[in-house]
Amino acid sequence: MFSKETYIRRRQQLKELVKEGVILIFGNNEAPANYPNNSYAPFRQDSSFLYYFGLQRDGLVGIIDVDNDEETLIGDDIDIEDIVWYGSVDSVQDMAAQVGVAHTAPMRQLKTLCNEALAHKRKIHFLPPYRFDIKLQLFDLLGIHPNQQKEAASMALIKAVVKMRSVKEAQEIEELERAAVIGYKMHTTAMALTRPGLTEKYIGGQIDGIAGSYGAKVSFATIFTQHGEIMHGCPSTAVLESGRLALCDCGAETINNYCSDNTRTFPVNGKFTQKQRDIYDIVVAAHDYALQVAKPGVKYADVHFAVCRLMFDRLKDLGLAKGNTEEAVKAGAHAMFMPHGLGHMMGMDVHDMEGFDQINVGFDEETRPNLEQFGTNCLRMGRRLQEGFVVTDEPGIYFIPALIDDWRAKGHCAEFLNFDLLETYKDFGGIRIEDDLLITAEGCRFIGEQRIPYLANDVEEFMAKNQ
Repeated sequence: MFSKETYIRRRQQLKELVKEGVILIFGNNEAPANYPNNSYAPFRQDSSFLYYFGLQRDGLVGIIDVDNDEETLIGDDIDIEDIVWYGSVDSVQDMAAQVGVAHTAPMRQLKTLCNEALAHKRKIHFLPPYRFDIKLQLFDLLGIHPNQQKEAASMALIKAVVKMRSVKEAQEIEELERAAVIGYKMHTTAMALTRPGLTEKYIGGQIDGIAGSYGAKVSFATIFTQHGEIMHGCPSTAVLESGRLALCDCGAETINNYCSDNTRTFPVNGKFTQKQRDIYDIVVAAHDYALQVAKPGVKYADVHFAVCRLMFDRLKDLGLAKGNTEEAVKAGAHAMFMPHGLGHMMGMDVHDMEGFDQINVGFDEETRPNLEQFGTNCLRMGRRLQEGFVVTDEPGIYFIPALIDDWRAKGHCAEFLNFDLLETYKDFGGIRIEDDLLITAEGCRFIGEQRIPYLANDVEEFMAKNQ
């Protein structure tokens, strides 16, 4: 939790941006896993509630009355039975004082406050809910059916929150640096442990434990797989095999819920084959090129396509691609190898604010997504970069057998792809290298003082020393 003044300042700025009405910001409730008293753990608070109110307890709602410049924390104090099981916690009034909120009220009064606002035809702003219990609560409070709540959410509030949360404060960057330290421990542990005979699930479990022991939790479900061609391959019970590549995409949240997100790909036996290294070095070049191109004022969509052109040129050198690179990228031929965007916003959510709909976060009135072209339709971040933005840089090359077969059967982009040679890569897997970029006044830099090994020679040397 940051200082009381931080949350006072943020709420004041939010009021100035939204201008009128009543703002409801819902905290999360405990979520049962398999029966009511066995909740998913640890508790994860809603990120926007944390941003403006900073409180980790469940069952809270923040009300910001813009017109009357009044703030209220809604919530019930816990009773003696809860104290017996969970220990004493601060009262709602004490919690409100900690973040500079003057008023409190029990949860039963939230309905009354909403009814009063509706009776006076005041605008009630809320963010798109993503949990079913909050959707039901909104239905009860405002009479808006859950199927209509996404459309009914306040665009003025969404734009204000995106504007504020997109640009990271110095104290937020410090938290992201702390998350990077945990991420470094996770990834280097994965490299040190990986060897033939262990299972994907064993490595995945070990690195998840690191996130829990040094921070709050993993920032997303860990990806650790020998099938790197599967974008989100969860660790399975498959045994690691010599000659295969392992792809590890994982990150941690700090105690204050700021994230890291890195990916490394490395040989299970510690040594790249020449075929693997040829593809790997292209991904390294693409990863590093983004660092040269990304800077304030540049559209991240342009960084994405600059990386794709470099990648396609290098794949032509290997004979996997052919033809005019500019025309090939325009036609979407590069998506055979990289069917996703270069990166996404990151902060308190690993895909920062994605619950507000990506078109409102990664795009704006100037930069619109292309939802028609395969691959390009997965670009999560396209808008102009600003100082203080944090985005991921995660190029990859994947050989997806089903995609190769599909495009070959259709003749799609046949003038730009060597399908005969692609056939020989169907058992290759995939490679991704990912780090987190902070946009600075001069350009950009990677977050994290310690660089997780990623150059091919450095990876092999690290694994040889630590396995």
